[in-house]
Amino acid sequence: MIGLEIHCQLTNLQSKLFCSCKANYREFEPNTNICPVCMGLPGSLPRLNQKAVEKASMIAMALNCKTPQRLGFFRKNYFYPDLPKNFQITQLNMYGPTSIGEQGKVSIEGKEIRIRRIQLEEDPGRLIYEGASERTQITLVDYNRAGTPLVEIVTEPDFDNPRQVRIFLNILSDLLENLGVSDPSLEGAMRADANVSIEGGLRVEVKNIGSFHDLEKSIHFELTRQQSLAERGIAIAQETRHWDDKRKITISSRSKEEDEDYRYILEGDIPWVIMDSESIEKWKKNMPESISSKKERYITKHAIPAQVADVLSSDKYYSDLFEQAHTESNAKEVANMITTDLMGLVDTREKREQSRLTPKHLADLIEIINSGKITRSSAKNALQEIVKTGKSVSEIVSQTGLAKISDERELVKIISDVMAQEPTAVQQARENPQTINYLVGKVMQKTKGTADPTLTLKILKERISS
Repeated sequence: MIGLEIHCQLTNLQSKLFCSCKANYREFEPNTNICPVCMGLPGSLPRLNQKAVEKASMIAMALNCKTPQRLGFFRKNYFYPDLPKNFQITQLNMYGPTSIGEQGKVSIEGKEIRIRRIQLEEDPGRLIYEGASERTQITLVDYNRAGTPLVEIVTEPDFDNPRQVRIFLNILSDLLENLGVSDPSLEGAMRADANVSIEGGLRVEVKNIGSFHDLEKSIHFELTRQQSLAERGIAIAQETRHWDDKRKITISSRSKEEDEDYRYILEGDIPWVIMDSESIEKWKKNMPESISSKKERYITKHAIPAQVADVLSSDKYYSDLFEQAHTESNAKEVANMITTDLMGLVDTREKREQSRLTPKHLADLIEIINSGKITRSSAKNALQEIVKTGKSVSEIVSQTGLAKISDERELVKIISDVMAQEPTAVQQARENPQTINYLVGKVMQKTKGTADPTLTLKILKERISS
């Protein structure tokens, strides 16, 4: 049995959950993005961020959760160096359903994964370890993150294997980005712990996991470890274990706490929040189109292949580009250019931020291809230059000599040179006409993709058969 506890920061908010400090703590020097409220100093009072409630509610609705009539906040007491108040303000369904959502579900490959609850809470600070070895290692604390708005998503133990976990997390990551509530690619913006048990064994929580890939590996290791213990008749302890990324094993950290160990008490400084139907309906209307709806629209309205539509709809960066660049007549070509050519050029967050490409560039590229002024191959070269410089399509074509060669006399000369250099390929093409594409490729290579491919093939056939 495998369940998840997923922590998702609401990175697109301007301020923290209970104070006016910046939510984007990453841009600050350590321990400078703090105030008496997020540090829990005596006399300071938290004030709930209304936008955080709205964004968290959108996540709950997107995961098919029920919305409670009122929200409550509790103090979860535990003592870690990264928790300045010595308690965390969070949610718990202690007096009935009072967290931001419950009883949701997500389907993956025909398997239904139930969402037990979704709760809104504050992130603690960060512990930073420095030192060459365990003997010389020191622990530093940066409180800039303390108080950052966080949504915790708790699933039921419905996963059958580690692969399903990774698929679910990829779906959730795409969903959060599509909603515009979080950027999961940011360091620490989306983290997950796993609860793992086998039949007849107690639950083990695995923490300190840096990526979805490592989570998959840690679950696989933990299942194998527990099965090995059970086969030898050794009891499985209920505990928290950490993933050791260097050794690729889980190691015991501490005994697993239960809810009563945290001594939850109602947060008296934050009143009950009434969730009125008018606000909920407004938030529903403001939610962006779902990924599945986008995919269906791309397929049915624009005749985009299902595989291309799947890639395009699941990534907000690409789908936003497509929505702004396409028209009724060029949608299929824009989609293919994004998924075939652009994805390899901007495959990281850093490359996307540095890219100078605009939707107009894509539209102009498709237009100039359809007009016959450049080849598809030349357009790919132009796209690379656009991403780097942001120059207009016409400027790049004129400056780099990417205009299509359609002059027959010029092409005849180039083709004659290629045929002279490739006598064996010419003979093979005479014997087997299907191999003529090799010579077409050589002409395109010699002209850096600017030769008119249709005219090139026509001339080659004529000269080979003569």
